[in-house]
Amino acid sequence: MNCHNSCELLDRGNPGQLLLQPVWDSMRTREELALSPFFPVVFSIISYVGFCLPFVVLDVLCPSVAIVRLYKIHPDFSPSARQLLPCLGQTLYQHLVFVFPVTLLHWALSPAPLPPEAPELFQLLSHVFICLLLFDTEIFVWHVLHHKVPWLYRNFHKVHHQNTSSFALATQYMSLWELFSLTFFDVVNVALLGCHPLTVFVFHVVNIWLSVEDHSGYDFPWSTHRLVPFGWYGGVAHHDLHHSQFNCNFAPYFTHWDRLLGTLRPAPLPAWQCACGRRCSDSGRLCTKCR
Repeated sequence: MNCHNSCELLDRGNPGQLLLQPVWDSMRTREELALSPFFPVVFSIISYVGFCLPFVVLDVLCPSVAIVRLYKIHPDFSPSARQLLPCLGQTLYQHLVFVFPVTLLHWALSPAPLPPEAPELFQLLSHVFICLLLFDTEIFVWHVLHHKVPWLYRNFHKVHHQNTSSFALATQYMSLWELFSLTFFDVVNVALLGCHPLTVFVFHVVNIWLSVEDHSGYDFPWSTHRLVPFGWYGGVAHHDLHHSQFNCNFAPYFTHWDRLLGTLRPAPLPAWQCACGRRCSDSGRLCTKCR
């Protein structure tokens, strides 16, 4: 986009679009990279591993650093190299051997140039939120089915539950069917809404982060679920309870479906909120010492 066209676009754009246009123009200077069939897989792997690495470092420090143990849901558990390496290896293998050919096929069948205009800020935020709600609903239904139907659980979902105490790199430790199911919902939602490529990019980053955080095993005062009022977002302790008890908290992010269908189980308070220095109870209430 030349200077004249760019200025003309900014003149007629609304404030929300003006805010994102410079960002989008910068991304469009790398259009060749963005439209490469390699980009989605490389971006997915780099984002995922990049979000996991800080938690891997914390897991290494956990046994010897008390402040780290304070925020860990299971302070006596740290994943070993025998647990970490197979998880990382399976993620890389599945993306390179299975996901990349599908990405390549999609690129060959439907090449599409990037639009010159950025999305409106409100449109981007609303589309990301709607995509998260749709994804949450689809995975809730998928998840319940794969727990209630023994054949589905045994053949497809059991892999993900091999680690009862979750850790970041176990987020994508799953069967190929489960990986493709999650990817399918992810791709279909942005297509149904006709999301702008920048919106798709933001949604993928947010979705990867939230899934990694949910499996990280660390409950911080600044964790995402503490930023959402009224307990409508479950968070890491909420999802950790699903991994340890199997029959509750099926939604990956929000809590409304579990509330409506009676499968919601409140997570216990973290140790840093309790005077006794431990998670008080499965009900989430303070123990006698902490009241």
